[in-house]
Amino acid sequence: MKIIKNLPGLPIERALGVLSGRWKAVILHVLLDGPHRTCELENRIVGISQKVLIEHLRTLEEHGMVSRQPCAGDRQGIEYVLTPLGESLRPVLNSLIEWGTHHAQQRDEVPRLVPCEAVVRARAS
Repeated sequence: MKIIKNLPGLPIERALGVLSGRWKAVILHVLLDGPHRTCELENRIVGISQKVLIEHLRTLEEHGMVSRQPCAGDRQGIEYVLTPLGESLRPVLNSLIEWGTHHAQQRDEVPRLVPCEAVVRARAS
């Protein structure tokens, strides 16, 4: 069964359905840096399990946000890369970050905000 059929018909609900989940937006945010192997994503995203990571990557792939491609120089290796549709989320994700900060400010909850570095590690060289 394809999960795409489960998305709501209203555009705003559809967008939220694609992005909903504890880790999907974080995975997309990390992939904005460029292609990553599964193990690289797992190492960069603090607290995500391999099982959940793979489930979310499959879902994002089915939604057309990411694609799998062979790693350069490694015939068996696979890496995930944003599709043009996934890349089109860049301004949306940036706006969501800004709005989340604004919301915390308006609710006097800024001390509860967590810096991205607490969840996403820097990319290894």
